[in-house]
Amino acid sequence: MSKHQSSSISFFQKYLSIWVALCMVVGVLIGKFIPIIPDFLGQFEYAQVSIPVAILIWVMIYPMMMKVDFISLKNVGKNPKGLYVTWIVNWIIKPLTMYAISAFFFYIVFKGLIAPDLAKQYLAGAILLGAAPCTAMVFVWSSLTKGNAAYTVVQVATNDLIILIAFVPIVKFLLGVSNVQVPWDTLILSVVLFVVIPLGAGILTRVLVSKKKGKEYFETKFLPKFDNATVIGLLLTLVLLFAFQGETFLNNPLHILLIAVPLTIQTFLIFFIAYFACKLLRLPYDISAPAGMIGASNFFELSVAVAIALFGTSSPAALATTVGVLTEVPIMLILVKIANSTQHWFPKSVADLTPEPVQK
Repeated sequence: MSKHQSSSISFFQKYLSIWVALCMVVGVLIGKFIPIIPDFLGQFEYAQVSIPVAILIWVMIYPMMMKVDFISLKNVGKNPKGLYVTWIVNWIIKPLTMYAISAFFFYIVFKGLIAPDLAKQYLAGAILLGAAPCTAMVFVWSSLTKGNAAYTVVQVATNDLIILIAFVPIVKFLLGVSNVQVPWDTLILSVVLFVVIPLGAGILTRVLVSKKKGKEYFETKFLPKFDNATVIGLLLTLVLLFAFQGETFLNNPLHILLIAVPLTIQTFLIFFIAYFACKLLRLPYDISAPAGMIGASNFFELSVAVAIALFGTSSPAALATTVGVLTEVPIMLILVKIANSTQHWFPKSVADLTPEPVQK
């Protein structure tokens, strides 16, 4: 983890759900009473991707990618069990359980409340969330649980690399099972736009700034300048999304709560699967807590971006991914409290994964 990251969640991050709710209200009001704004912005599209939304998404994701230090990958061989838990939970268990739980609720439990076509779209949004494990926000959850900072960096770095390989085929497979047809080229383009490009830009920025000014300057001076950029970009994106989705939201306000039910259950389930797996493996708490957090939370910025690219800004699938944003922070704060109150379940030894000094 970067040295500049504090041990407490920022004001913006702590009340993110409130900001999201306010953005929903503002966006819906704009769509209802000032429709000329979404109509005007809707004209700027390329390959079915909204250019204004794409710019805001890059504002969200780029600062997060700068935080990932891939030099830490040389430490992968040290105490790899925690990484195995993270990889198996994130890329095998999590996508499948998200699909199963969401399909069960949307198609069976809520059958009388959600039309089949909407259920299919909501399931698609849930799949996108389930296939994208959290990256940069894990630094926050790790710090709040006093997790091993160096190990968290390795977890994040490896998951970012796996996203490049596994995200597209997993999403394609589960959407196919859900009878949602998505062209390969569209899906790959969305990953290139919203993962490959910002990841490359983040790596390049880290390398160039660190080489010119030193890693200490990059970590303590340069990165903090972007602390609020991700949240501000996210909130502005949500205002636009709900401006585009005003009619859909007003016609189905109950659906926000219905979508939140399987997402909430999934979050708790995945956390405890990873957390108890670490306990069975007798891993120390400072590795176990971040392992649970990285599986439980989602890379919702990527999910929102891909939903927009695949289905459009006014799609129910995009709405489902925004519900993931709304529910995540309060749930994760509850899981932080659970982890902190159960740390006595784990060995107290700390994994030796401190990165070697970087030669300037």
